[in-house]
This record gives sequence, structure tokens and C-alpha cells, in this order.
Amino acid sequence: MKEKLQSIREEALKQIHSADMPEKLNDVRVRFLGKKGELTAVLKGMKDVAAEERPKVGQMVNEVRQEIESILDETKKKMDEKIREEKLKAEVIDVTLPSKKNVVGHRHPNTIAQEEVETLAKYASIPVINGLTDFCHPCQEIEYDLYNFEKLNIPADHPAKDEQDTFYINKDIVLRTQTSPVQARVMEQGKLPIRMISPGRVFRSDEVDATHSPSFHQIEGLVIDKNISFADLKGTLEVFAKELFGPETKTKFRPHHFPFTEPSAEVDVTCFKCGGKGCRFCKGSGWIEILGCGMVHPHVLEMCGIDPNEYTGFAFGVGLERIALLKYEIDDMRLLYENDIRFLKQF
Repeated sequence: MKEKLQSIREEALKQIHSADMPEKLNDVRVRFLGKKGELTAVLKGMKDVAAEERPKVGQMVNEVRQEIESILDETKKKMDEKIREEKLKAEVIDVTLPSKKNVVGHRHPNTIAQEEVETLAKYASIPVINGLTDFCHPCQEIEYDLYNFEKLNIPADHPAKDEQDTFYINKDIVLRTQTSPVQARVMEQGKLPIRMISPGRVFRSDEVDATHSPSFHQIEGLVIDKNISFADLKGTLEVFAKELFGPETKTKFRPHHFPFTEPSAEVDVTCFKCGGKGCRFCKGSGWIEILGCGMVHPHVLEMCGIDPNEYTGFAFGVGLERIALLKYEIDDMRLLYENDIRFLKQF
């Protein structure tokens, strides 16, 4: 048995000294010290050794194991140090090279469009009421049916309240479908006159495609005062369009219907691609629709505690994505939500 252990020891040391990489050292460890290794086999054969010889043989096996493990560990340590030194010599670092720049994001087209509208409002000293505004908590995206529909002259049987168009949390609470609830909440405060805009996110039960999304953004404008007329609305939106799309922009008002305004209109602007001559972008008409507007319905004023015989007002709402799509000639709304830095860097 002694001769066998000596033979195992010499063979293990020979293979350790001839190993030139950590993987080969690991092979030696497995061959001699593993569960199916040669020393383990010797221990399993102890049943064939005389009882009085077993302690002595067991001690010899442990001594050989400890010696092999010690030499393996020492050899591996030296080998790792040598590999590390060679790697450091090969990896020359030029400290004069410029450092890697972090990838920096870019302002989103929606953000740019919203800031332009907010800047226009601030020039006219018009409050911008949004989710960051400490103002009577008017801007929650989860809204009561009462403010999203009823106070805006949209009765219970109106098609807009169908579950196919609106995300209902329960029968009384919805994800707001428009920023118009902010109008109702502000008018309820009774702090007249009112001049404000309100940007924010809204939700509709729409399929995602090039022109629709279940979540998008609107900007709402509202003016309530004595002797406000449709002429005031028309003049305001003409200035709005010229500031946003250029001084040569013309506007056209087309009669329309909205439950919360009367009379109501949709507003077109001259195509900023062709200047109103007609092109592919405006489908040959020379005009592009941008927003809906109208005089605040007397019943809406009444429900918000304002006397329609004394006060009148106008409101308008524009999709923020629509401004971005038109202004930057983007033909697919989905590009606005993919956060592709290659797309965003263009603005």
C-alpha cells in the first residue's frame, strides 16, 4: 500500500509541475483528489486492509492528500500571478486618450411642443395648470365620471361614455379621456375671471396604430369673463397658430359639434409644407386640422356655479402629439413612444 501511495504522489507531482495553465491543474485535482479520484479509491479499498494496519494507511493517505493539495494551491497561486503580470504587460493604457462619453438623452418632441405652448401662455401671463401645480388638485389622471362627463354636458347615455371608448375603473371613476375636467374643477372655484391652459396625459380605448394610441397628451385652454365673444376666440387662436407654426400661417374655422361648447368649431391652418398650395402632406387641400374649440356651453357654466347671463367664455383643446407630428412632419405616432435615441436626436 505504501508503494502504491508513493506512486500516486509522484505521478500527481509530475503532472502538477508539467501543467502550464489553470485548467490542467484542475484536471490533476479531479484525477487524484476528486470523488472518483485515485486517493479516494484507496480509501474505499480500506476494507481489504488488515484492521491493525488501517489507522496507519489512513494517516499515509491523508498526508499524501495534504501534500498534493498544498502543492496544487501554491502552484495555482504562482500561475495566476504570472498570468496577471502578462496580462498587465499586454494591456497598455494610454492615459492621454479621451475618456468614453456617456450616452446622453435628448428632449422629446412632445416636451418641445408643450414648452412652446407654455411659453406663449407665460408671455401673456396665463397660468399653466398641470400635475405639478399646487392649485385645487385639478389635474389627476384618474378622474370622477362627474367631472369627466356630467359637468361637461355629456349625459349618461352619451356614446362617449361607452366602455369601447373609455377606461372605467368602476362606474364612478375613469381614466380621464380629455383635459377638460380641469376646466370644470377650476370653474368650480368661482375665482373669476379665468384665463388658463392645462397640459396633461389622457386615455382612450384605442388600438395602437400610426395615428392612435391609448395614452396621449392634450393641452386645454379656457377663458371665462364678462363680454367674451367668438371674436375673442378667433383672434386668440390666430395668434396661437402664427406663433406656433409661423407668421404666414392662416386659420380656417369649420362648424362642428362638441357637447361642452356652443357654438363649436374645428380649426384648420394652412399647410406649412406647401404654404396652402396643396401637397401630399395636406392631401391636396392646402389645410391641416389642428384643434377643436367653441364658446363654453351655458349649461356647463351653470353646473360649475357660474351665471351664464353674466359671464361667457371660450375653450379649445389640441392634441400635443398632433402638434409634434405636424410641426416635425412625423408620419407615425408610435415613433414618439419608442424612446429610440436615434429618432430623438433629430429634434
